[in-house]
Amino acid sequence: MKKLLTYSLALITLVSVLTSCKNDVIYDGYQDIPAGIWNVDSLASFDFEIEDASIKYDISYNVRYAVQYPYYNVFVTHYLVDSTQSIASEELQNLMLFDKKSGEPLGDGVGDLFDREIPILKGYQFEMPGKHSFKIKQFMRMEELPGIMAFGLKVVKSPEEDQ
Repeated sequence: MKKLLTYSLALITLVSVLTSCKNDVIYDGYQDIPAGIWNVDSLASFDFEIEDASIKYDISYNVRYAVQYPYYNVFVTHYLVDSTQSIASEELQNLMLFDKKSGEPLGDGVGDLFDREIPILKGYQFEMPGKHSFKIKQFMRMEELPGIMAFGLKVVKSPEEDQ
């Protein structure tokens, strides 16, 4: 009886922790890159809704790439468009996909595909609620960039202590 109560409490605690974390996720999605070749003119675009502009958010990229990707990094430019269609943030970023010294892929993977979550904006506060768009463009100065299979965006509420 005592073991059953202990297991029940542990299960309830685990379920409540897992469901409370999911409530903090505002957006989490991927956009597949056709044939794994990211054209310089193609934008990965993500639309999401911010209901509360009084709190802070953490924004991350999720990059799915092949081990055959020809570089150790990828340069991207992001454009964060707010609900008035104004650009709220624009920045060129250098994302590391492989360790410079060892050449080992960073992130988690199986076989020749790897996923890497890369935090880009921590504690970001949106100026106003409403629909926002996040657009990402590869900036490697190649017409067709091979080896990037998908690009994703994740927006979560910052932890309470970061508010």
